[in-house]
Amino acid sequence: MNPFVIVTDSTCDLPDRIAQEYNLVVMPLKFHLGETAYVNYLDNRELDPKEFYDLLRGGAKPTTSQINPDEYVETLTPILKEGKDVLILSFSSALSGTFNSARIAKEMLLETFPERKIMLIDTKAASLGEGLLVYQTAKEVKSKNLSLEQAYEFALNLAPQIAHWFTVDDIEHLVRGGRITKTAGIVAKLVNIKPVMHVSDEGKLVARQKAIGRKRAIKALVDEMEKSAKPGKQVVFIGHGDDLESAEMLRDLIRAKFDVEELVIHMIGPVIGSHAGQGVLALFFIGQNR
Repeated sequence: MNPFVIVTDSTCDLPDRIAQEYNLVVMPLKFHLGETAYVNYLDNRELDPKEFYDLLRGGAKPTTSQINPDEYVETLTPILKEGKDVLILSFSSALSGTFNSARIAKEMLLETFPERKIMLIDTKAASLGEGLLVYQTAKEVKSKNLSLEQAYEFALNLAPQIAHWFTVDDIEHLVRGGRITKTAGIVAKLVNIKPVMHVSDEGKLVARQKAIGRKRAIKALVDEMEKSAKPGKQVVFIGHGDDLESAEMLRDLIRAKFDVEELVIHMIGPVIGSHAGQGVLALFFIGQNR
């Protein structure tokens, strides 16, 4: 069985320790603050996320850029030269051109390395939803010594079950990114509406309900998990935009209602944070559906 490497991108928002433990290759996206471009490494070596969210609170308006095909080619060439194959688990194609860059790079690389295998999945996932899929796949590979094809099938089957539910504290970032209209944003601010959103089967952000105030929005996330969580033990990821208190409140509600095998709380990185804003709170779990 030929050795292979799992490749993902930094929008998976995984803790760096997990990426290191499973020898993941993580392609970084970039974010821009004013004239300065930063590379979004999982170890946050270029800018601490807390500092990033403080800048958002101060009115900073960051932008982001996808990974281009040449960056994939540059990263994957040495891996393929070593005789290893590649499984790429990519950020949702509905939210970024990163998947398309990976697809273009795959075609280019297979011309150079026709004897190698590169398998590519559009996870239709984002942030720690993408991270949860990558983590579960890497764990399965390690514990069961899966082949590339088996790992591909596992990830492909699990992806539609990765439930993403989130709420935002400052709706302005969704308005700026075109996810919510300006009029809806003004109304939401006036009456303290916190939208509850999810990532659809197509990998798009979809507004599902409106909650009045933060506490009701957090309860709505738990309610959604009650409706759709797969029975049995759960691995749960909670992401937040520098609001550990809300993340811990959500954790406690989850632990009280579900059989939790493992729960990870982690700060959402600057690329996703550029679009979701400070105070974003997100819940990821294995559902019977998305």
